[in-house]
Amino acid sequence: MKDCKVTLKINNYKLKFKAMSKLRSTLGVVAIAFITLTAVSCNDNKKEQNKADGDHSEMSVDGDHSEMNHDNSDGHHDVDKNAMAINDSQDSKAEVILKDYFNLKNALVGDDNAKAKDLGMALTQSLKSFDVSSHSNTEQTKLKDIIVDATEHAEHISESDIAHQREHFKILSKDITDMVAITGTNKKLYEQFCPMYDGGSVWLSMEKDIKNPYYGSQMLNCGKLQREIN
Repeated sequence: MKDCKVTLKINNYKLKFKAMSKLRSTLGVVAIAFITLTAVSCNDNKKEQNKADGDHSEMSVDGDHSEMNHDNSDGHHDVDKNAMAINDSQDSKAEVILKDYFNLKNALVGDDNAKAKDLGMALTQSLKSFDVSSHSNTEQTKLKDIIVDATEHAEHISESDIAHQREHFKILSKDITDMVAITGTNKKLYEQFCPMYDGGSVWLSMEKDIKNPYYGSQMLNCGKLQREIN
């Protein structure tokens, strides 16, 4: 009976040992699996982080590139604007010359010697301030000759009696017509012709109606429209 109890205890111990061994084995497998999953998860997280960092870096480069293009674009626009400002400035100065010329013409139409003198001086200044550098070399040469000649006649008008003013105005009108042929104008002009004055003389006007600067009130409507400019 005693031997049976001893044997039973040994068998129970063996069963407990096997159970403990199996449990340890199971726990070992679970632990390995957990470690493996943790390592994989950490590796995946690291890859995702690297990818995110790479994407962020790429985005920053693209952002900088975009900003750089924007800056270049703005710079290009600034160049265009500067060039346009220069052209507008030259066009403006050409228009000032025309304005002074038409004011002078109207003074002669009105037989106003004193006013014509003042306007001859004003035209002299506007002619001298005109810069030909925005034009081609050939145009620059022509414009320089025109400006020099027109300035001389404008100066004479600023210090002459009305008869001599009209003599100089005839040549001045040819110079201004030649200038407009090169510079152009945004105005509609009329080239008018008087057959009576000095064998035939032309002038420019912004009005279609004839108002003769060579005879003034003496023969105000003597002349005809020769052509339209613009």
